[in-house]
Amino acid sequence: MVTAPAPDGLRVEHLVTPLGLTTPAPRLSWRLPAGTATQRAYRLRGDVDGVGWDTGRVTSGRSLFVPYPGPAPRSGQRVTWEARVWTDAGESAWSAPTWWEAGLLEPGDWAASWVGPDEGAAAPPAGSRPGYLLRGEAVLDRPIRRARLYATAQGLYEVFLNGIRVGDAELAPGPTSYHRRLQVQAYEVTDLVVVGANAFGAVLSDGWYRGRTCYHRLPDGFGPNTAFLGQLQVEHTDGSVTVVGSGPRWRTTVGAVTAADLFDGQETDLRRDRPGWSRPGADVSDWTPVRPAGPASASAANLVSSPAPPIRRTRWLRPVAVTRPRPGSQVVDFGQNLHGWVRLTRLGPAGTALTLTHAETLDPLTGDVDSSSAQPTLRWYEPPRGLQGDRVISAGRPGDVFEPRHTRHGFRYVRIEGHPEQIGPDDVTAAVVVSDLPRTGWFRCSDDRINRLHEIAVWSLRNQQWGTPTVEITRECAGWTDWGWNLPAGALLHDVAGFSVSWLRDLAADQWPDGRVRNYAPDPLGPVSETAPLALPHGQSGWGDAAVSVPWELWRTYGDDRVLREQYASMTAWVDHVTGAARDRRHPTRAAARPEPAPHERFLWDTGHHFDEHLEIPPPPRPRGARGLAAPAARPEPAHPDVSWVHRLNAIEDLAEPVSAVIRRIEERDHGAFATAYFHRSALLLARIAAVLGREADAQRYGALAAAVRAAWQAEFIDADGRLTPDTQATHVRALAFRLVPEELRERIAERLVQLIREAGTHPATGLPSTRLLLPVLADTGHLDVAYELLLQESAPSWLATPNRGGTTFWEAWNGIGADGSSHLALNCPARASVVEFLHGHVVGIQPATGVDDAGPDDVGFRRFRVAPRPGGGLTWAQARYDGPYGRIEASWRIESDQFTLTVEVPPGTTAEVVLPDGSRAQAHPGGSIHVAALSDESEDR
Repeated sequence: MVTAPAPDGLRVEHLVTPLGLTTPAPRLSWRLPAGTATQRAYRLRGDVDGVGWDTGRVTSGRSLFVPYPGPAPRSGQRVTWEARVWTDAGESAWSAPTWWEAGLLEPGDWAASWVGPDEGAAAPPAGSRPGYLLRGEAVLDRPIRRARLYATAQGLYEVFLNGIRVGDAELAPGPTSYHRRLQVQAYEVTDLVVVGANAFGAVLSDGWYRGRTCYHRLPDGFGPNTAFLGQLQVEHTDGSVTVVGSGPRWRTTVGAVTAADLFDGQETDLRRDRPGWSRPGADVSDWTPVRPAGPASASAANLVSSPAPPIRRTRWLRPVAVTRPRPGSQVVDFGQNLHGWVRLTRLGPAGTALTLTHAETLDPLTGDVDSSSAQPTLRWYEPPRGLQGDRVISAGRPGDVFEPRHTRHGFRYVRIEGHPEQIGPDDVTAAVVVSDLPRTGWFRCSDDRINRLHEIAVWSLRNQQWGTPTVEITRECAGWTDWGWNLPAGALLHDVAGFSVSWLRDLAADQWPDGRVRNYAPDPLGPVSETAPLALPHGQSGWGDAAVSVPWELWRTYGDDRVLREQYASMTAWVDHVTGAARDRRHPTRAAARPEPAPHERFLWDTGHHFDEHLEIPPPPRPRGARGLAAPAARPEPAHPDVSWVHRLNAIEDLAEPVSAVIRRIEERDHGAFATAYFHRSALLLARIAAVLGREADAQRYGALAAAVRAAWQAEFIDADGRLTPDTQATHVRALAFRLVPEELRERIAERLVQLIREAGTHPATGLPSTRLLLPVLADTGHLDVAYELLLQESAPSWLATPNRGGTTFWEAWNGIGADGSSHLALNCPARASVVEFLHGHVVGIQPATGVDDAGPDDVGFRRFRVAPRPGGGLTWAQARYDGPYGRIEASWRIESDQFTLTVEVPPGTTAEVVLPDGSRAQAHPGGSIHVAALSDESEDR
């Protein structure tokens, strides 16, 4: 008898209704009916293009990542399915049916061939390469039942059918490790094809494949020639199938996009537009034959679907102001730093040439745009349209629009030069172009300053998630491995599961043979590249450890154990590489001080190039030998390293010696305290992962390694008096968070951390890696009051300095915008967005039931969690919501007349431990509950 409502939230892998899925054995997930506590059994049924399947009743409590039990679909087949469950509330109704559809699963399914523009003996120079038009025609002679289009490119493409742009994906196929995997997009195009003549075409530009990429901005990283692959699969009402696609009979030319590059911007001459070029019967008499691309260009075996949602235009922003800082120049302010482009509808009379320059901030003296945050890290060339520059020439046609979809920018402001008319708020909008990740987390409290910080964090993380987790949105835009410490915050706000799985596949594909993890993924410069000497050495501690920490966090957050198995070889290769580096090499300063190595030194990683605690603020000077509490002093603006030498370079050849000199200087430093700490953490996590996967021998081996590394760290960096070296905030935070110090020293180390914070005038001084750990460590070691003081610190450096100085995203440096309004480094960097971890996990108190390093199979995915709010900072109420794999978790609290009232909503199939500020505990089960405690000064400090 059906006694419970139906399950919902049905998903395939990490997606809802994926089209073109190439995963050979997808997994299915669902959420239990409201109010139910335990699943006892499930039943799945469905059909594969009309052929039914049914599991019958399966006794199991598993509702996440259940292997698909039906017949394997062939290419292009649709699988429909629905779920019923038996729970403590009885038998449920059937869920609403849902579906997924297989893509082209076998190399032989591809009848289309790769084509590209014929650029002659040499391609145009990088930054000035056009967006090529490619097209062909096909005739369909029978009624159509269903049509699908499969497309990808070595480059960036837009695809058109019969004059209509197909789909809403942007920057497709997205950043990927092109040598190993090409992501294919599948489109539903039944309504776009007709019986009779059909035109099929694409706009193709350099994109990530051969455009300028990463901090070095070297072009042609993955190859010298762009190419497009598109296949139209049409099923007719009589059951027959017609397959047409790109091939040698296609033709090509240059259209309105005369230059396009992800960094150097886009140039469009609308006078060269070819209206109707993608419609049947278009005049292509002056077009040239395409260049066929041989099979070696891209193996069909590497053509795969993405596990992540596509990049899309997810939001449009209107101007909040338009100013004229000088004659002929108008500056549009969108009120928010964003990643994307502008859409300009007023283009002026025919021949009007407009230049658009995008910037994250304004020059405080002139009010004009300041694009310095987009300055290349290695400046060896002049961008043809300036930094973040676009150009458009008007054709004077009514209805023409400039929307540069073959580039992207990071900006709040855009300067438009050359327009003869006044630009109004209805003439220009900004498109936010990011991966279309579902929102999962929200927070509000009684202090609007903190609410603003949360909103800044949301934008900071959203902007950097476009196909790969870029470190910022203007200067480098590479998928840096700092995602290892940014993912926990990102996962609180958006569903980053499939997005992160995709990135990990690139990371593993690009990992060097000796186990080194590259600094970013995908990486166009391989170990044998002629330009590899220009790359900063790969395999950085803290950064490369993302190979281990990201899979672990994905398992903890989403319950995905396949990612652990899939990435296991990558993880072990990394930890084994670090083990060898620690064992085989000694830092010269240590060798000079101790010619005979101590036994523990084989577990110290103290050589090589490391970013270490990047952008850490040096401690204020104190009397020689003093370690006690100094009087707080005014905090100076943090200094930045002198990189002016990069601005004096004129050619790529000029870089070799300066880059080598910088590398030598960094390698001369002893990074042992930092690198060994991360060595320990990765070895420990790998031991936990091996245990989860049932690899007991590996679990014991890596567990013993972690213990030996921890002992080595203690022997080297804790002196006889129990003091840490180096004596910095970051060292103490890291030691406490990674549990490197003996238990009996934790209280003393935490007190020293507080002293260092006080010596800094109650300001943070951590760099990018340790900032996310600072507030939670203080709260968890008995210093919640200090954590709130830092959170609410108004003067720089601090979190609140960002909105106080006009920032709408968190900066790379603590003083990204100085007191004088000048900018420093990137102005959208996610490291300080980690403050949301404290807001969600401590202020409101929603957090996993176990610690960071010791989750078990029954804990993951927030199946068991804790709600342990830690009020303070004068807050009178706070609330947070989180949409986890099992459903929505909600917690809200309010203080009235010294009474603390907490309301908790627990999703089906989960349990929560509630810990109130007075220390009392209770168990919360699915549904809502209210918990009350008397509040005292002591309970606020717990």
